[in-house]
Amino acid sequence: QLQLVESGGGLVQSGGSLRLSCAASGFAVDYYAIGWFRMAPGKEREGVSCISSSGGYTNYADWVKGRFTISRDDAKNTVYLQMNSLKPEDTAVYYCSAILVGRSFHCPLRDYEYRYWGQGTQVTVSS
Repeated sequence: QLQLVESGGGLVQSGGSLRLSCAASGFAVDYYAIGWFRMAPGKEREGVSCISSSGGYTNYADWVKGRFTISRDDAKNTVYLQMNSLKPEDTAVYYCSAILVGRSFHCPLRDYEYRYWGQGTQVTVSS
């Protein structure tokens, strides 16, 4: 059974950092693009970042560029989201997701393109 499990969320002060992990089981992430999305209370889910199956292409929402970095370790079947300079408006539940793309640079930030989803991890940034 394909499963994604997020971890690494928590409470951090404004300006702090967190590293989220997305561990995959039941499949190898080598042929999947992985995306990170978030949902804040009262808001729609929005794309944060994604990384292609090859790892050669990454994409970020404009409002996180320069602060967040996505990376993948296929040997550990895990994708990471390093979040620096966190702001209170980054408070949300963060989800990772996967889409089978083969070996490609396809890496969408559209949630409807992703098939597999984790349960989410809460990130709270205090001011």
